[in-house]
Amino acid sequence: MPATRDLKIERPRGTLTDQVTDELMKLVRAGAFAPESRLPSEKEMAERFGVSRTVVREAVSRLKSEGLVESHQGKGAFVRRASAGVPFRLDRDAADSLRSVLHIIELRRGLEAEAAALAASRRSAAQLAEIRNALKVLRRTAHGGGEGVEADAAFHRAIVRATGNPHYLALWEFIGQFLQDAIGLTRTYEAQHEELVAQVAREHDEMADAIARRDPEGARAAARRHLEMVARRITSADPKFWKTRPATPRRG
Repeated sequence: MPATRDLKIERPRGTLTDQVTDELMKLVRAGAFAPESRLPSEKEMAERFGVSRTVVREAVSRLKSEGLVESHQGKGAFVRRASAGVPFRLDRDAADSLRSVLHIIELRRGLEAEAAALAASRRSAAQLAEIRNALKVLRRTAHGGGEGVEADAAFHRAIVRATGNPHYLALWEFIGQFLQDAIGLTRTYEAQHEELVAQVAREHDEMADAIARRDPEGARAAARRHLEMVARRITSADPKFWKTRPATPRRG
């Protein structure tokens, strides 16, 4: 079990309970606590986090509801062994930093490259029409702003739907809740540069064209290239962008 002096809140975010919950989740998922090991006492964590024992107690309660820890009466809270019953989660602040955005892009690359290949192999005429229509809407929509984010997501969703695999779509829809900020961030940056907007449009065209001609390898490569370029573009953003970027519009 790690020394309690290592428990610290990295930065202000949300309520005190949110902050402590987030930090404890990170430690548990990173393996800082061995499976079945006991968490530090409420008193120890309260002192190290600089919060009340009530806040710590609520944070631990949230970890219990997530299936990460369990209480043993009279002994304290213990880390549970990993199991299929523990839900998959993503940090709700997934677009908070360059590193976090790049992690999301890597996740998208793995999912969407294979989805594009499957779509190229399996798409029906109706599904191809949906992809083409989504692309037309995307072209007509301003690159920045909430509508652009929605149109971008709709295009990629149409490709995933064309896989014919409901699990791909369900996973994409789940991840999509957390992708919105990351998509909005990259599009906000791209909108500041005309050449980048044109580049993104070409990448989307290449994906749709490969799917249209039933070219799985071409579709996979186009999707991977698109996400790799997204990462490259956002990595090249001026550091000032991260300090002055506007908030991403959210769906109501």
